[in-house]
Amino acid sequence: MSDTPTTGRPTAIVIGASASGLLAAAALAECADVTILERDALPDGPQPRRGIPQGHHAHLVWTGGVKAFEALLPGVIDETVARGARLVRIMGDMVSRAPNEVWFRRFENVPHRNLVCSRPLLDHVLSARVLKDSRIQLRENTTALGLEGSSTTVTGVRVHTGDIKEVLNADLVVDASGRGTSAPQWLQTLGLPKVETREVNAGVAYATRLYKAPGSTASIGFPLVNVQANPATPPGQGGIILPIEGDRWIVTLCGTRGGEPTADNDAFIDFALGLGDPVIGELLANAEPIGDVKTSRSTANTRRYYEKMNRWPDGFLALGDAIAGYNPVYGHGLSVAAQCALAVRDVLRLHPITASGTARRMQRAAARPVGAAWDLAVGQDALYPGASDTPPTPMERMLARYVDRCVETGASNPRALGALLDVMSLLEPPTRLFSLDMVWPMSVGRKLPLLSSVPLTTGERSASSS
Repeated sequence: MSDTPTTGRPTAIVIGASASGLLAAAALAECADVTILERDALPDGPQPRRGIPQGHHAHLVWTGGVKAFEALLPGVIDETVARGARLVRIMGDMVSRAPNEVWFRRFENVPHRNLVCSRPLLDHVLSARVLKDSRIQLRENTTALGLEGSSTTVTGVRVHTGDIKEVLNADLVVDASGRGTSAPQWLQTLGLPKVETREVNAGVAYATRLYKAPGSTASIGFPLVNVQANPATPPGQGGIILPIEGDRWIVTLCGTRGGEPTADNDAFIDFALGLGDPVIGELLANAEPIGDVKTSRSTANTRRYYEKMNRWPDGFLALGDAIAGYNPVYGHGLSVAAQCALAVRDVLRLHPITASGTARRMQRAAARPVGAAWDLAVGQDALYPGASDTPPTPMERMLARYVDRCVETGASNPRALGALLDVMSLLEPPTRLFSLDMVWPMSVGRKLPLLSSVPLTTGERSASSS
């Protein structure tokens, strides 16, 4: 496979064949020949990847991400569903307790849908679809070592493949290498200043175990079951049951400092029973585990404010987790990655990829979906003790209280729930929470009484033990 396209089109290199890198390649292929550099070899099927250690935990794609996936790769959602994924109605196909311990009613007329499946399945469908494009090449077992160029223009990337070190030139280099990105150091080596970075770390640890879907749950479209942690009563502990393809459940439990789950198989269900509501543990009573518990602690919210830098080189762009990584509990990483790639595509439809200033325009455009997800994650996690060097400001605390009121209103009013999900699904900015659709029901509109128990039906309960 040649590494030097001969089409006469501009060239782009994407570092990382993660979801972010694959989506970026799809966006760039409209105007450039793309080479994806991947340090590992991609599996032939929907198998776990060494480069995605968090892949065994629960993942989903929110509505804003679903729309972005489809805009970049028309038909890819249907392809994923045909392989066993589900488009889950929010909240009709969900049983969810909010961080303020309010259970959402299962309103069925809210138009939001989440894509739910295992991460290996999603990655496999994405890679198979993207790599069908003749304008996109994959170079496996290749590690990026640093950038070539100057503080004004990046011209390529130094790589290592086996025993060979070389320089690959390109009109654009895209860093989609994820949380472990080296781009800040690479840019400093070129003479650029240190990027402003913020970390908010609630100290969340994750433990995940795979189960066979118990009883007859696989045949009835069993709902997601989500018990979210409450930052007002640390340590925050929560969990989720995610029914996925292959008649399996991914069960992920989490806890902040002082209340973390462990890798002990025998302690897993006991931890679930000890959550603010024991429903997850109760539903696992007759479920058969598949394999051992897997844990992860790489969950800090970390943001790099590239868009604020006074100087930015032509020919370089960072996307996805390389800009910001989030506490996985909010499930926004994949959706933001797709929205970042879509923002890049939209810029390139107006500005040539080789034009001076285009890279800066793309970096600023990618920051908008990142900022929306960041505000949602940090608004909750900053409230945990020790999460940040700087405590939440009075404004942040006031906004957190307002969001709690929005959640309580949305739990009992479908109009307000629609507005809340517009924001949570990354379709609308947080200002949507101050619209009449939220403010009117919150102030004077009709609301149903808050639920006093888990909104599982009798049939759903009995299916888990039948």
